[in-house]
Amino acid sequence: MTDIPPADQPVRHKLQVHFDAHHCQPTADELAALADGLDPLARQVGNFPVADCRVVIEYRSRSNEYAVKLSLLLPGETLVTSDHDPVLHAAFERAVTPLEELVKAYKERLGQVDDRRKHEAGTVQDVTPDVPLDAAALDAAVAAGDYPAYRLAAAGYEDALRVRVGRWVERYPAVQARMGKGLETVDLAEAVFLAAFEGHDARPPGVRYGEWLEGLIDGAVKAFEHHPDRELENVNMARVAVAAGPVGTP
Repeated sequence: MTDIPPADQPVRHKLQVHFDAHHCQPTADELAALADGLDPLARQVGNFPVADCRVVIEYRSRSNEYAVKLSLLLPGETLVTSDHDPVLHAAFERAVTPLEELVKAYKERLGQVDDRRKHEAGTVQDVTPDVPLDAAALDAAVAAGDYPAYRLAAAGYEDALRVRVGRWVERYPAVQARMGKGLETVDLAEAVFLAAFEGHDARPPGVRYGEWLEGLIDGAVKAFEHHPDRELENVNMARVAVAAGPVGTP
């Protein structure tokens, strides 16, 4: 076993990385390339007090391939992934991708626990309208396919929705990194309203409208994560329509 000491590694980010090599000796350039691949993961865990990643690299002469195992130590949990390939970097990349997904799921679980604690403490601001909701106006706007009228009827939820969206986006580092750089909280809130307009008739009975809106936030943020340009274009088109006013407005 060859332990590659931290002093031999490039200092790149807060994430502590330890490489252990078995039956092989990666070069400094190879380690630097692997470190490059850990930058997105480092951004995901940058706010955690503990974030240590051990990369075990083993060369298997029988199969002529590299096996890579990643173990990420986080507060209260260790996440593990692995893969193999004749090319070291390919095996490493295929192990990193599912680890990033595991980190995302881990952060979502933490967020759900945090939200429950805040609800118990009475510190969560629910998505509630600041003016009485006109449910009939919402239904009529959707039935007429009139998004500007819908937004007018749902305007009472806007401030509370923006607050919740602003907190929710912290769970998605890629989206959060775009905030203030062509993407704003109001854009994400508009995307939630669009999703609500399109799914208004399919909402489950007995669920408060504000609670249902809150349930659409995650999907809207994920859409911006995967297709930011397309989603922003949709939001801008909706905003132009809203500015023009409800159908039939002189």
